Amino acid sequence: MGLMDKLKGLIGGNTDKVKQGLDKAGDMVDEKTGGAHADKIDMAKDKAAGLLDDQA
Repeated sequence: MGLMDKLKGLIGGNTDKVKQGLDKAGDMVDEKTGGAHADKIDMAKDKAAGLLDDQA
């Protein structure tokens, strides 16, 4: 079982909760960096959310 299979199993039908976690984590990193990397953080969150949607 590969890493992606393990992640898919953990995520299961909880993509909405995972996306909320991504948002909270991104907001925390943005706050800690003082907004210096907000565009990159948002891009990473969007990319991760897109990957979740593709796997669902």
